[in-house]
Amino acid sequence: MDSNHQSNYKLSKTEKKFLRKQIKARHTLLRHEGIETVSYATQSLIVANGGLGNRVSRNQLLPVLEKCGLVDALLMPPNKPYSFVRYKTVEESKKAYDTLNGKEIVDDLGQKIILYLNFVEKAQWKELGLQALPPGLMVIEEIISSEDEKMLLESVNWTEDTDNQNFQKSLKHRRVKHFGYEFHYENNHVDKDKPLPGGLPDICDSILEKWLKEGFIKHKPDQLTVNQYEPGHGIPAHVDTHSAFEDEIVSLSLGAEIVMDFKHPGGVTVPIMLPCRSLLVMTGESRYLWTHGITPRKFDTVQASRGHKSGIITGDVEDLTLSKRGIRTSFTFRKVRQTPCNCSYPLVCDSQMKETPTSFPESDKEASQLEQEYVHQVYEEIARHFSSTRHTPWPHIVEFLKALPSGSLVADIGCGNGKYLGINKELYMIGCDHSQNLVDICREKHYQAFVCDALAVPIRSGSCDACISIAVIHHFATAERRVAALQELVRLLRPGGKALIYVWAMEQEYNKKKSKYLRENRISQGKKEEISSDTSVQELLVKQMPDVGNQDSAPSVPSINDFQDRGCNSREVTNSKLPIHTNRTSFHSQDVLVPWHLKENPGKGKPIEPFGPLGSHDPGPVFHRYYHVFCEGEMEAACQTLSNISILQSYYDQGNWCVILQKV
Repeated sequence: MDSNHQSNYKLSKTEKKFLRKQIKARHTLLRHEGIETVSYATQSLIVANGGLGNRVSRNQLLPVLEKCGLVDALLMPPNKPYSFVRYKTVEESKKAYDTLNGKEIVDDLGQKIILYLNFVEKAQWKELGLQALPPGLMVIEEIISSEDEKMLLESVNWTEDTDNQNFQKSLKHRRVKHFGYEFHYENNHVDKDKPLPGGLPDICDSILEKWLKEGFIKHKPDQLTVNQYEPGHGIPAHVDTHSAFEDEIVSLSLGAEIVMDFKHPGGVTVPIMLPCRSLLVMTGESRYLWTHGITPRKFDTVQASRGHKSGIITGDVEDLTLSKRGIRTSFTFRKVRQTPCNCSYPLVCDSQMKETPTSFPESDKEASQLEQEYVHQVYEEIARHFSSTRHTPWPHIVEFLKALPSGSLVADIGCGNGKYLGINKELYMIGCDHSQNLVDICREKHYQAFVCDALAVPIRSGSCDACISIAVIHHFATAERRVAALQELVRLLRPGGKALIYVWAMEQEYNKKKSKYLRENRISQGKKEEISSDTSVQELLVKQMPDVGNQDSAPSVPSINDFQDRGCNSREVTNSKLPIHTNRTSFHSQDVLVPWHLKENPGKGKPIEPFGPLGSHDPGPVFHRYYHVFCEGEMEAACQTLSNISILQSYYDQGNWCVILQKV
């Protein structure tokens, strides 16, 4: 109920509440989406909370809207918590405004959602142009019969003895079996010297022979991975290692359809529907250059008019709806490569790259040593300068802390200079960090903080109402240590307690928007950025090339003498397996060293640029911090390995992947 449309009577308590919520929805849309509402009646309305991002499908919302009049168009943007509706007349639109504001509907999971409506000048959404399939990708529908599907599904015995060499339970919510060779998810590789006994199941022979005969595949596979996906779970975006497998990778979808996301290094994402009983064939560019993955969620955004057919999920907002996921089993066939890969993508090919692929570290001890040298020692050296650049709290973290009940005990694990320890005076907050110098800065601010390792926090189990871990877990050098850090957070929580986790994202451009990290690139602002003298030509070539598949478009590469002339006082980088990232550019590797240009003795309370003063001829020493930047879905997948949590929310925030989890 907008104040300009009220009658002249006193509002009830409930009406006042609705009015506050409606005004809040209006401000949120303007602040976060740039959508401006109007105070006068029009044919068009925006329906806050009535969107695909809130698990409200077209089939649910349209009948509710049609009760108020003839709907000319219903636009439902993908992954957004709102939709636009355009009525034939202004009168019908006004009726919907008056009738549906504050109306409660139930989403596909049975949860109640309240709608808030506001008038807009026009119901419109900039649609994405029709995309093409990634080159070399093909989807063949109904590749097998429903009888063969049933036979294949029944052939997988998930209840057999777990000592069987073909059985692997790698994730809590995903059952996996390997045949021929075991597929190692930590590096997307196989051990070619350790084939599994028995080869591929006999039941697959006739099916593979038929596909070969009909020309759908060119090689007979010798490796099979069977995955069973429950609704709500997925697999992180990845490229199967070039040197491990031949050009052709094929995946058969059984039991349920799924939307799989394909991503080009340049930032283009193409969501593709894989129907039940369809075969996905990846060759060439789609196999070697594009990542493929499944976003963990219980509903997929699909084309309402296409039914269950394969193809690209377009941006046609008049034709999008939700499809509830079922249990899907995939049979992924590969041919193990016996010779080095000589594909057309040498800059991303582990067989052709000059440097040793980053298959480190090989042990927990090595990982700990790497973190000691490239994380802990670095933060001790740069603590004062680092603290001078960390003074503005991030809004979503502030929102999380301010929403906690008064008197809550909250632990900030990896608190840095303590910028979140004083956000909410109603909380009892304690912080810890591995850096003594950063903890000293916290104590100077009269905060409670102590030194410890994030893998062994000296706080009693189950004693915290909430924990935050902001920009910490990406400093752990192996997947196992990252999961251990998550488990330590969960250990501290009481049942029902919540944790907020932020990690740096591989995707610094998301939904066609550049992160603040990229937007502040001094090169784009016409300013000179200093380059570390130990940055390799190979690394710069990868970073400067806008399209890896088109070398003609690459700018010229500076000579080694050009680097030496910069005179940057970089510290020696002893682990040459790690690529050195160029600040304020997109990431091309998940495991990188990020330079920190130290400015000595920063003035108290004076913000300092973290990468050295612009135009300075003596930028001071350069330190390198280790990071593992996370791909979309990777943090959720890591959380799903924990046995006693539920994921309440996951989102992207200015170049970071973020998760809120709850201990159950």
